[in-house]
Amino acid sequence: MNPEPSAYHQRVSQEKRAAILRAATRLFLDSGYDRTSLAKIAEAAGVSKATLFKQFPTKAALFDAIVATSWQAGDGTEDTPAPGDLRAGLALIGRRYVALLTRPGMTDLFRIVIAELPRFPELAESQFRRGKMPYFDSVRRYLEAEREAGTIRLEDPELAATQFLGMISNYVFWPRLLLAHWAPDGAAVESVVDEAVLMMVARYAA
Repeated sequence: MNPEPSAYHQRVSQEKRAAILRAATRLFLDSGYDRTSLAKIAEAAGVSKATLFKQFPTKAALFDAIVATSWQAGDGTEDTPAPGDLRAGLALIGRRYVALLTRPGMTDLFRIVIAELPRFPELAESQFRRGKMPYFDSVRRYLEAEREAGTIRLEDPELAATQFLGMISNYVFWPRLLLAHWAPDGAAVESVVDEAVLMMVARYAA
């Protein structure tokens, strides 16, 4: 039986994995998914091909990992808020969503998917299945929990989750795909979140 890896070796492995994901994202964006080989990614990441292949045996597996990592909260706050205070819960989710959408690399990920969609529709499927939908489902489950707690009245939690996240992303994220210098200040972003919360409370609060 092999011994468990030490904390040092775990840290080194995590650092190499992060370097691989960063290098792959940049190469996919600069050169295209099809023209980027795993060998080029290994070279750009400063790791051996054996190290890369051990973690990511295929390019599709590597892209899946990029998607999953990009959509993780990554700050230890990904737990769904407890139901009971709709305004506070939505405000917390809204601020987390802003932090997620404005993380380095998120815009690049969407640009890769959009650029490669005609030839590699599986990239968009991965983005939807492994990234967006798990996050969306967490918001839907929160709204269902609030409904069970009696704080809201709604028939379609999926529609309500779409409305709330859409009010935020339509200002914070989507313009970034077209406008290179789109960077609203913190006060403007906070106002968008606050207004989205107020809209949801006005529409659905019991």
